[in-house]
Amino acid sequence: MIYDLIIIGAGPAGMTAAIYASRYNIDAFVIGNEPGGMAAEAYKIENYPGFKSVSGMELMNKFKEQITGLVDIKQEKVIELKKDGNFVIITKGGVYESKAVIIASGTKRRKLNIKGEKEFLGKGVSYCATCDAAFFRDKVVGVVGGNDAAAMSALLLSEYAKKVFIIYRKEKIRAEPLRVSKIESNKRITIINNTNVLAVNGDKLMNSVTLDKEFNKNKELALDGLFIEIGSIPSTVLTKKLGIELDEKGYINVDPAQKTNVDGFYAAGDITTNSNKFRQIVTAASEGAVAANSVYEFLKSKN
Repeated sequence: MIYDLIIIGAGPAGMTAAIYASRYNIDAFVIGNEPGGMAAEAYKIENYPGFKSVSGMELMNKFKEQITGLVDIKQEKVIELKKDGNFVIITKGGVYESKAVIIASGTKRRKLNIKGEKEFLGKGVSYCATCDAAFFRDKVVGVVGGNDAAAMSALLLSEYAKKVFIIYRKEKIRAEPLRVSKIESNKRITIINNTNVLAVNGDKLMNSVTLDKEFNKNKELALDGLFIEIGSIPSTVLTKKLGIELDEKGYINVDPAQKTNVDGFYAAGDITTNSNKFRQIVTAASEGAVAANSVYEFLKSKN
């Protein structure tokens, strides 16, 4: 069977593309390794229209509910993507063929690549406060980073941990002003600026980190947990065989219609150059809608 469209990625961009594809009567389905993507990990979202405050998981479940019955979602991992006339998508569960593709596979978390980071993953080191915050009740934890994700993680962790340190390499954290204000008024949170983490230390579990500068006259900071929130990198490894053009940072080059340099291949969400400077759920959803419309026009031109 040859589908009209296969959407790779089940985050905000992918699921919105699916909603619009169904409205255009496009024969499509979604392949997503993790339904909701990284958006599902968000502790609290307060800037998505229609929701004064909602968790990332709750919002992504609303997306999923809306496409249920309209477009199928296959929870599989894509291992290869190629073009042989039509596009061929190979997963661990099967081989699928389509006339067009929208890739919305998002980004993956950037790592510090320091001593002990890998060894203590799951033993104190985490990349997801939403997933693991409850395990650190009455503990002392650190958050590395100064972006919105780091700020959200610190605020969530402060509801469980007795003390939260934000460790940031620059002078001031660069999160949204409202979140910065909440952090500054939170007595459980302390910001350590102009400082890097050099190593994670411990035995069976992590118990401290080594800093490149002294804090309270010591380069060793006792911590029960370390949450790493230093940004993300685009998941574009699948596009290499197709010769999809990327920018210097590895994001997929798209035009205003979300079209790539390969005919019939579109991209949407955090993986694209359009979203690189402002990665938000609302903009990812917008790109997904635009991409689906572009696919509709593409298929119509072929017929």
